[in-house]
Amino acid sequence: MTLSIELAGGFGEKGRTSVVIDRNGRRVMLDAGIKVGASGNEYYPQVGAVADLEAVLISHAHEDHVGALNWLLSKGFSGRILMTAETRDEAPATLEAYADPALFRAFPFPADRIELFRPGDRLDVAGLRVSTGRSGHVVGGVWFAVEDDESRVVYCADVVPDSAVFVMNPIPACDLVMLDASYGADPVSGTDRAKQIAVWIEAHSRGCLLPTPLSGRSLELVAAMPGRFAIHASMRPSLQAQIEAGSALKSGMGEILRQRLAQALDWTDGQPLPGCPLLADDGMGRAGPSSRLISLADAANYPILLSGHLPAGTPGEVLHAKGRADWIRMPTHPTVSGNVAIWEQAGRPAVLGHSCGAGELSRLAAYIPALQVDRRTGDRLAIRNGDIRCAS
Repeated sequence: MTLSIELAGGFGEKGRTSVVIDRNGRRVMLDAGIKVGASGNEYYPQVGAVADLEAVLISHAHEDHVGALNWLLSKGFSGRILMTAETRDEAPATLEAYADPALFRAFPFPADRIELFRPGDRLDVAGLRVSTGRSGHVVGGVWFAVEDDESRVVYCADVVPDSAVFVMNPIPACDLVMLDASYGADPVSGTDRAKQIAVWIEAHSRGCLLPTPLSGRSLELVAAMPGRFAIHASMRPSLQAQIEAGSALKSGMGEILRQRLAQALDWTDGQPLPGCPLLADDGMGRAGPSSRLISLADAANYPILLSGHLPAGTPGEVLHAKGRADWIRMPTHPTVSGNVAIWEQAGRPAVLGHSCGAGELSRLAAYIPALQVDRRTGDRLAIRNGDIRCAS
């Protein structure tokens, strides 16, 4: 039996990361993201017959992987919704920030329909066997391996092979791997970038703003902190919960993070900007406390360090373009060595790359010759016994 793969979002582009796998007319969607900075149909996955989907599996609660869930419900999706407990707990806040407000009100997060699984569980979904593993990206984040009796396809979602904080489980051998190509062929390791960030923070130790996603990168930044720092007080419960999810963290890291968070100062809106580094979510300045803080810091000439993806037109991108904010990438996706290692670990199968533009994909192909650089959102592929071809 042939597996059909619909590239519903994130291929040849950054954002709306979504894949549909079809086996004999039974369709399962992996992630349902939105594309920050886009509008209209470009904001949502390119997926037909939403009502025919039997299930949606969500890898984690970042907007480019879960932000279209309300939209799917509005289009008639009534199937199963599967995610980890951590993703379930974080998704409503993400949707409130990034979903269309009207859809968010009319089609609220369906908490009573969520089916929970744990990273490492094996699932039976629409006649397909789905294996999961810890992603190294966030607490509760997973990759998916989907298989029938003939073929196995791995969708990495967002992964971090060399995270200083989180555990990533090995990717299994497969016929096709969809890599997290967010950084293209960037050769600089996470360890080296963390050192660069620590140096920048130390140079601005008397006060600076570090916008960050609430989950994932926030703990990577806490681990890289060279000294005293503050957090927006609203972040503390989530950070504490992430730290206590011990199975997601590398050995000994829980106690280190627990001690650092206990020593962190709480900052609340209306107080003077602190005389130390301040963490606030989200990472782009588009939502959460940083949507207010980033303009406040700019007006006060308070240094700002951005450390992740900056979609065009977001407050962080605008300030960086003006030279008013610095940027050093904190790797929360694979650099080139990490993706080469994943490909080799998977048995050097055929490769697609998601969350990456065409130019960077071409540069990555110099290191991974099996990478198919011309695949784009909207394409449909068929896979059988390792043979990958375009489907009509």
